[in-house]
Order: sequence, then C-alpha cells, then structure tokens
Amino acid sequence: MWTFINDNWVDAEKASIHVSDLAIQRGYAVFDFFRTVEQKPLFIDDHLERLQHSAAVLRLKLPYTVNELKQIVLELVNRNQLSTSGIRITVTGGNAADTYTPTTPNVIITQSPLTMDAAFDAQKGITLITEEYVRELPTAKSINYLMGVYLQQKVKDAGAADVLYVKDSYVSELPRSNIFIVNQQNELITPDKNVLSGITRKHILQLAATFLSVKEQPVTLRDVLTAKEVFVSSTTKRLLPVLNVNGQPIANGNPGAVTKELYTQFLLLEKQITAVT
Repeated sequence: MWTFINDNWVDAEKASIHVSDLAIQRGYAVFDFFRTVEQKPLFIDDHLERLQHSAAVLRLKLPYTVNELKQIVLELVNRNQLSTSGIRITVTGGNAADTYTPTTPNVIITQSPLTMDAAFDAQKGITLITEEYVRELPTAKSINYLMGVYLQQKVKDAGAADVLYVKDSYVSELPRSNIFIVNQQNELITPDKNVLSGITRKHILQLAATFLSVKEQPVTLRDVLTAKEVFVSSTTKRLLPVLNVNGQPIANGNPGAVTKELYTQFLLLEKQITAVT
C-alpha cells in the first residue's frame, strides 16, 4: 500500500516522520478524511477547501495548492487500486527543534480499505450520553481528540454509542459527528456555533432544503430531548438515527421519516457522483 509524504511515495509499512514533529510533541496538526467509492473520491473539493481552512486556523501554510493535492490524491487512488477506501490528509506543525514552534508542515496522505453498510435498517439507531465540553478551535479539524478518546470508557460504561458535547445547555457536536434535530414544527435544525462544518452536514442541508425548512441556529439539550427526530452525520456514518439521549427516548424511540428520506437521498447523491466518468 502506497503512502505519500512530502513529495515522496513510500510503502505504508515504512512511512514515518521525525519525532520532533509537533504532531507528536504537542498534538499540533490538522487533517481531513474522505471516502472513495469505485475509486472516485467523494466531495474531494469540499474536503480540500475545509483542509485549507483548518490549516489557516492553526496558522499552517500548506506546501501544496489545492489542485496539487487533488492530483496527488488521484495518483494515490490509482496506485493502490482500492475501490472503497478512506483517504486521510494530515498537515502537521512540522519538525521543531524546540518542540514548540511551528515550522514547515509535513504533509502525509494515506489510504486504507473501508467497509460501508449501504442498507438502512429502520430498527437501528444509537444511544448517546452528554458531556459538558466544547472543543478547542472547533472550526478546525485538528488531530486533538483528547476528550473524545478519554470519554470512551464512560460511553462504554453507559451502554451508549457516543457522546454529545453540551456547554451551558447548548449542544454542539459529537467527537466525530454533527447532530441534527427535526422539531415539532417539522424544521430541520443543526447547531451553528462551536462546530466543525461537516461535509456530509453540508450536503444534508442542501438536500433537506428541497422539501422542508432548514435552519442553522443554537440548539439546546431540551430541543434535542423534545425533538420528533434526531440524527447524526459524518463521512463514515452518512446519517445515523439517535433513539435515546441520557436514558430518555427520542419521540417514539424509532427512526423518523425525515431521517429515512434524507438517508435515501444521500445514497442517491453518492451514486450520481460515482456515475460521472
């Protein structure tokens, strides 16, 4: 399996960066992650635009243009010949002699096999717990997942699937997902502050706007608990219904009609993209 590091193509098993890199020393780096379907990267332009934004937030100067990164990704896909996969582009703080000051970033692009379940089971859904927390620099997709990883045992002990971050009664996001609610007025709402602008989130909002009212605005925990439907979204989850939060069922405890319809439409969007030659 091939990996790209700073102009070099190397075997993934031999890929490495120096121990002085700020990603290792201080957890200072950004990344983006997207899928390929039939060897075609999904929403690659959106992901590369977000990578640019994340790097700018952390004051990291990308050594490559967006077009250059796109061509590298396409070559990686061609070299590895994986139909369905995950591609990760990491931009680090660079090798720092003082282990603290950012330098020229290291750019690492990896690809790995990925299994996606295309079937939507109306009986499936997840349970969440909440935690009082807001990510640092939340609009950047940094490699800092300290709290999310730390809370894994708490999530497991609660018999839940994931944790929803809440601060002063307002929800923001999950460690690796955005959250949506359908309120009693049949409006689709997603939090607008202290969140990463998910690419799946972006396309869900566009799809949903064709058949119902869509809003990006503050969402309270009470809004979540009293919603008709709740679901999360991410690159690997697509859409996933939330059926219970902190032990309280959402509505009737089953996935809702809007969630199902959006899931169906998102799958169709994927097929349209992969059908383009």
